[in-house]
Amino acid sequence: MPMICLSDFEAYAKKHLSKTTWDFFAAGADECCTRDENLLAYKRIRFRPRILRDMSVMDTRTTLLGTEISFPVGIAPTGFHRLAWPDGEKSTARAAEAMNTCYITSTFSTCTVEEIAAVAPNGFRWFQLYIHCNRALSERLVRRVEAAGFQGLVLTADLPYTGKRRDDIRNNFQLPPHMTVKHFEGSCSEYGLLPNSIDPSINWNDIYWLQSLTRLPIILKGILTKEDADLAVRHGVQGIIVSNHGGRQLDGGPATIDALIEIVDTVQDRVEVYLDGGIRTGSDVLKALALGAKCVFLGRPALWGLTYKVNEETWGLYVHSFSCSQTLGCHSVSGIGRNLVQVSKL
Repeated sequence: MPMICLSDFEAYAKKHLSKTTWDFFAAGADECCTRDENLLAYKRIRFRPRILRDMSVMDTRTTLLGTEISFPVGIAPTGFHRLAWPDGEKSTARAAEAMNTCYITSTFSTCTVEEIAAVAPNGFRWFQLYIHCNRALSERLVRRVEAAGFQGLVLTADLPYTGKRRDDIRNNFQLPPHMTVKHFEGSCSEYGLLPNSIDPSINWNDIYWLQSLTRLPIILKGILTKEDADLAVRHGVQGIIVSNHGGRQLDGGPATIDALIEIVDTVQDRVEVYLDGGIRTGSDVLKALALGAKCVFLGRPALWGLTYKVNEETWGLYVHSFSCSQTLGCHSVSGIGRNLVQVSKL
């Protein structure tokens, strides 16, 4: 059966992955309300389509911090890609390079930054960073990321403690023996999967600490309120990712698309604003862009794609199943604005 939309890839992944792996990828915190709301919130947004606009030529290109990508859909940081495909993050990096989009590599990668850079030397990559209790460990990792040619650091700020994901607890989830978190091999065996090594004391001053280590732009991930968006700008970050960690951290928080408007209005173009969470169709992409996101990032769908017959051609079909090909009467991404949508108050 041909794969024509993301739900096809999701069904394939659920069928072919082990239950423990599927549960880990699909998990949300507690009752999974926020995870599910990320999807449902898009249903409350309606288009205001324009007609007779000569759509014979369309341009889906955009830029992230000055770097051009072919369409405004990137790959969000997710861990443990080798659970889905033997080549893991190396396949993800090759696909992102082939599609000319941004791939945010996770701290909890099962391939190293050096391996990823080697297989996709011309790729556009950012690196997602947690600040660990062992600051020297984090500092060494930043140095490696810079040396491997990554172009940005995505500081994830919404995980002082790991969320309570019930299926992972029931399954006693852990990586299989042949697989490791590659960036911490040879560090301290006490880290294991590192659930307790992330520094819970992280605060706004740590952005200054991170800026002292690197000249890479810093993008702050995990913003859900206008107050924190304003603080992020005042602390000198170059970008914000509106994110609730795919609903995996705090159950009962807002859907990211619902949080987007107040954040965009607060930031007022002082930094670029991106979004992840719940994007499943080209229409979802358009709604997020219309409400002010510069680009969206996909997490779980990338893992579903890895589970399928992975190669660059397949990824091309996969990416275009949710690409921004419908431009709603706009010839280019830059023409998509808030006048093209209305948000229901359901």
